[in-house]
Amino acid sequence: MASKDSNDDALKDKPDNSEDSFGLPDIEYKPLDPANDSGKAREQVASAEASGYSDSSSTVETRSNREGDSSYDPMAMDEPKSKAPVILGIVIVLVVAIAGYLIFNFVYKPKAAAEKARQEQITKDAQLKKKQAEEERLRRQKEEEERKRLEAVEKAKPVIGTIETLSGRTKRYYVVVTSDIDDDLLMDFAKKLSAKGISTKIIPPYGDGKFYRLAIADHDSWASAQSNADATKADYGSGVWVIKY
Repeated sequence: MASKDSNDDALKDKPDNSEDSFGLPDIEYKPLDPANDSGKAREQVASAEASGYSDSSSTVETRSNREGDSSYDPMAMDEPKSKAPVILGIVIVLVVAIAGYLIFNFVYKPKAAAEKARQEQITKDAQLKKKQAEEERLRRQKEEEERKRLEAVEKAKPVIGTIETLSGRTKRYYVVVTSDIDDDLLMDFAKKLSAKGISTKIIPPYGDGKFYRLAIADHDSWASAQSNADATKADYGSGVWVIKY
């Protein structure tokens, strides 16, 4: 009781601090007990670990259930689906389409046009060559026909021999078939031979002679002229002879 009275006296002696409490109720202060505090802390940690284990088990079970479902897509749940593949595919399609258009219009079409022009030129060249060959054939045929016509005309008309009167000595050998003092008579005979196509030469008188001579051939040598004279004796008689004039 003495102790209680002492406390009461102390309270009475304690100054009144009601004004500093701002009207709040008095709180009885008790010092902390370290033993009790550590026990409570251990209880809180144990409670938290139990709670965390329970949550973890629940999460594992939920994921297991979702994985069992064939329609469950972990990537779809973890992050939003990207549109990059679709965009990339569209870009690739556009690039291929544009490249095809450019190749068709600027590579294939010009090449096809050039090939077509080349084939057309080849065809034109072949046609022109064929036309030129045909024209050349017709020209040659016409020339051949004209040549044959001229040959036929030449054969149809009579061959007339020439008559030549020598004006000077030639130092050649002549085959003489006749001679006459009258040049007119000799000319008449020459004309007869000319009508047969035989050309003759009239040798006027020379030296002391007064006769005109009619030759049917002339040669460079005596032997050649004599051989010709012997061959013509059957037509002109044995009086054919050779002279040098």
